[in-house]
Amino acid sequence: MTSLKKASRLHPAWVVAAVAFLALVGAAGFRAAPGALMVPLHDEFGWSTSVMSLAVSINLVLFGLTAPFAAALMDRFGVRRVVACALTLVALGAGSSVFMTASWQLLVCWGVLIGLGTGSMALVFAATIANRWFEQRRGLVMGVLTAGSATGQLVFLPIVAGLADHAGWRPASLVVAAAALVVVPVVWVVVRDFPEDRGVRPFGAGDDWAPPPRQHGGATRRALEGLAFASRQRAFWALAGAFAICGATTNGLIGIHFIPSAHDHGMSSTTAAGLLAVVGVFDIVGTIASGWLTDKFDPRVLLVAYYAFRGLGLLLLPQLLADSVHPSMVLFIVIYGLDWVATVPPTAALCREAFGERGTIVFGWVFASHQVGAAVAALGAGVIRDQLGAYTWAWWGGAALCAVAAVLSVVVGGADDDEAAPAEPSRVPGAVA
Repeated sequence: MTSLKKASRLHPAWVVAAVAFLALVGAAGFRAAPGALMVPLHDEFGWSTSVMSLAVSINLVLFGLTAPFAAALMDRFGVRRVVACALTLVALGAGSSVFMTASWQLLVCWGVLIGLGTGSMALVFAATIANRWFEQRRGLVMGVLTAGSATGQLVFLPIVAGLADHAGWRPASLVVAAAALVVVPVVWVVVRDFPEDRGVRPFGAGDDWAPPPRQHGGATRRALEGLAFASRQRAFWALAGAFAICGATTNGLIGIHFIPSAHDHGMSSTTAAGLLAVVGVFDIVGTIASGWLTDKFDPRVLLVAYYAFRGLGLLLLPQLLADSVHPSMVLFIVIYGLDWVATVPPTAALCREAFGERGTIVFGWVFASHQVGAAVAALGAGVIRDQLGAYTWAWWGGAALCAVAAVLSVVVGGADDDEAAPAEPSRVPGAVA
């Protein structure tokens, strides 16, 4: 199109992607908080691990169930409006938590407010940016944006844990709130919904590229229609089942319960938080590498390898935990970090492959299953700890689930209906349909 020009130097898509990365980092601050704050909250209020795990479970369920509607809302109201509101909700939930005096308030702040805020961005935001602004390098961009959450964990976890140990959990919560709030004006100034809004084509688009039709209205209806269509396809249930296990074995188990479990073995919370921060370092490397690999290899093969390594790590974890850091624990951290959300680019690719232009909303529902799995695991592990006095069976259960996820990844095929065939060959979810 003659009205759209190619950027002569740095394409605006890369600037938008950089700000999206920053927004995901800011929203990820809360992901560093629960594991580091559970012990201080127990010490001050006497709340059980099960109660605090319930708050995190509510957060994860809302995080997941909001995601598919957020994909449609971004299409209806614009990316920057939805993201700005989402970051504000995260800041409100984290900031309000400093006034808590009862456990139900924890459910509201950690569970409802932050859950809705983080769910309104999530990985659907990353898929939307990669999809709209890039014709080439989509897998790589998806990997980099997915790593934004890991970077947030890397940046905030040592800070949150250190503040909780030395200044109390309230200053730590305020840091999380500030991190989300400070990104809002940057998003508002820089992010635009479509490349055409900047007068350019998507990165890598040819001269014959034309903007796809835009959808208007009915965000909730289109999200539910996407679920109704996907639920009739075998590929959806295989992807959703495997990704639920992914959530259970990352956010649900390690993300929430690694620090309390290490504390049970005599390790200080600050040291355990440092180990999780190292997971974040290697997660960045692993996720970006996974995005690159997804552009080149069968995503199914990648997922089988990822789940196999993860299951082996969980199987061995009870023997690795101790009161100090040793080489075998470092090896576990490195492998688990490389594997943490490396599953996202190939899972997103399979959504695109199976569901074509419906892929973004379908990926939103697949991501919802990820968070539901995480919520069940977070609560279940807390109950196991309270009832049995240790997390061992939680780790072993996670290992068994990884074997199931590997099998499900093998059987993922295309959608059963020809209507779902992709409009163009690509491995990253397409525009919202």
